[in-house]
Amino acid sequence: MTARPVALSLLFAVLAFGGLTASAEEWPQFRGPTGQGHSAERGLPVEWNESQNVLWKTRVPGLGWSSPVVAGGRVWVTTAVKDRSGSLRALAFDVGTGRQVVNTEVFRVGNVDAPNAKNSLASPTPIVEGDRVYVHFGADGTAALTTTGEIVWKTRLQYESMHGNGGSPIVYQDLLILSCDGPDTAFVVALDKATGKVRWKTPRRRPFDQAYSTPLVIRVGDRDELVSVGAYRTTAYDPQSGQELWRVSYPVRFPEGFSNVLRPVYGHGLVFISGGFNEPSFLAVRADGSGDITSSHVAWTLKRGAPLTPSPLLVGDELYIVNDTGVVMCLDAKTGQPYWQARIGLGFSASPVFADGRIYFQSEDGVTTVLAPGRTFQKLATNELDGAMLASMAISDGSIFIRTNNNLYRIGAPK
Repeated sequence: MTARPVALSLLFAVLAFGGLTASAEEWPQFRGPTGQGHSAERGLPVEWNESQNVLWKTRVPGLGWSSPVVAGGRVWVTTAVKDRSGSLRALAFDVGTGRQVVNTEVFRVGNVDAPNAKNSLASPTPIVEGDRVYVHFGADGTAALTTTGEIVWKTRLQYESMHGNGGSPIVYQDLLILSCDGPDTAFVVALDKATGKVRWKTPRRRPFDQAYSTPLVIRVGDRDELVSVGAYRTTAYDPQSGQELWRVSYPVRFPEGFSNVLRPVYGHGLVFISGGFNEPSFLAVRADGSGDITSSHVAWTLKRGAPLTPSPLLVGDELYIVNDTGVVMCLDAKTGQPYWQARIGLGFSASPVFADGRIYFQSEDGVTTVLAPGRTFQKLATNELDGAMLASMAISDGSIFIRTNNNLYRIGAPK
């Protein structure tokens, strides 16, 4: 039952993502080596709780919903700490022991209170490449650090983060690329990852509004495409120049297509994206178009039960989505035909992960539900930890790394 998905995951894990290569044992960016929630790790636990299969548990200061990333024997997160004013910090913990080894203040701000009940000033996920760590705090600043915690460069991009910071940075060749979407201005920008200087900056088409999505680089034919989800439309750009390649608008009543959060996934020639927040729709879009492809390249659309926050997960020919209210759906990725749906909880924000032939879904109340992939619903386990979970898990070194509102866990079978 799991041979085909595991083989697919192994293939994904050894591919280079947008010029960023990572071993299958590391999880260097949001949603892992491929940016699509897959890991080739084996021997992961199916069951855990506070007294079972917790290798270590470490307190994380401050508030942040950035997902953990794992590389070079360290687990990285960001956080916002309230002291005499406010401190935006990069933290690293030793993979083996959970001991804090880096705690660097990157920016100071006047106030670190969460601007939205489901957000923080430290929600974008860091990205690690070689001896560099790139952190992004939205309009509060972007920086590069060494893996020992020294700051290499810092910059601030001018836009308004209306409900706090959201989308994470990505690396493409010698560029650090970000989507910056606010109600005052919106653009996609590529920074020189060595210096932080702007290499290209492409404004969004009007109208624009706030969005909080992380872009994805895909390979279509003989070209790379940077797929960036924004308010009212998703646009593909040439990642080297920022030139627009194609765009697709969302089938929602204006002005509902804003506050987009999901990171897209790609497979079978289709990009899977979500448009809008109040009345979301979920789209499968053929990625080989040019110009405005709204009327020509939308393969299928799901309007009922579409997710607002958790990103989708593609495993073989099946697409798995969980909406914010806790309903999981398994769809035929090529046609959108539903195979099954089931409720597994109530509130969901984290994006699911496929590893070791299983799918892991995290709820906001600290519960991880483990399912077997396939065209029939099969629950394998329900696992609870103390605290809230809005950050997505990381997989590395035969373990699962989970961040709650107060702690960082390493989950694994004792050796």
